[in-house]
Amino acid sequence: MSGPKSLPRILVVDDDEGLLILMAESLRAEGYEVATAGSGHAALKWLESHRPSLMLLDLKLSDLDAPVLLERLRRDERPVPFVVVTGQGDEKAAVEMMRQGALDYVMKSTGLLDLLPNVVRRALTAITQGEELVAAQREHRRLEAEIISVGERERHSIGADLHDNLGQQLTAIELMCSALKMDAAGHPPLARGLEELARLLREAVMQTRLLAHGLVPIGGGPDALQTSLAELAARTNSLGRLRCRFECPDSVTLTDPVRSVHLYRIAQEAVNNALKHARARSVLVRLVRKGSTLVLDITDDGTGLPAGAPKPEGVGLGVMQHRARLIGAGLDVVSESGRGVTIRCSLPLPP
Repeated sequence: MSGPKSLPRILVVDDDEGLLILMAESLRAEGYEVATAGSGHAALKWLESHRPSLMLLDLKLSDLDAPVLLERLRRDERPVPFVVVTGQGDEKAAVEMMRQGALDYVMKSTGLLDLLPNVVRRALTAITQGEELVAAQREHRRLEAEIISVGERERHSIGADLHDNLGQQLTAIELMCSALKMDAAGHPPLARGLEELARLLREAVMQTRLLAHGLVPIGGGPDALQTSLAELAARTNSLGRLRCRFECPDSVTLTDPVRSVHLYRIAQEAVNNALKHARARSVLVRLVRKGSTLVLDITDDGTGLPAGAPKPEGVGLGVMQHRARLIGAGLDVVSESGRGVTIRCSLPLPP
């Protein structure tokens, strides 16, 4: 059983001692836990060891202006949700503070103590809703990644079955046909039939292996992406429908296997699009590191997109964009009518 929920803690920062006491007592009467600071430096000192739910901040402190205090907190990576408390005539400055992140502002007037509880409630509600939205987005990204991961595991399982089971069985049948062909040497029609059957089985074995490699593309090691993209180009070339080249001017290493798989799948989908839809004669897959960014380009010489056409929104591109988002990469589509399409995926690398 969980313990009682802790009360929101409010930090009130104001250099007017009398008003500071009144605001604190007004909020305590509403059930909040309240801490006070009579100067900007005192607030910074208190914030070194405490984390309030909300800060009520006087816009013009005698020792430290509110923007300076907030900048110090941002610089130290200790931002605090805040509401501005300001005097008459400073409404414009308060609105500017809201542009810089203030949740609300309240005027120092005769109605301040009556308005303050509602302002604080609105601000705390906004904070809670923001935290819930962030948590929901985080969970959404986690579930998306899990769905992709499950799909990859299924691909791996199917690819392994194709290679280890079906591929071996087809190879065994092809060997049996070759042996039977020798026994049928005295029956030319039967021998020719067995030869044709053996040829079809060899083609089936090759197609099975290609499918298996496509389903399980990435091996181990930091150069697995580079190696797998080269194999993708070779397999595409073997189909005889277009020329596919892979370029990697300098050795590129990527130690994260998840990112490697997503980048490979993006390249695979782009090459498939060139094969199926672009009527391309050649495709170039290029992997290069530019400073702190890994850039994967897939360029075809197909029909491209008509001038003025919107960016394509097909399932293939949607999957590529989704994969790019999952690994924190950007995906751009560059095309001119009759000049092919370039899919560019840019992945920021850790230092």
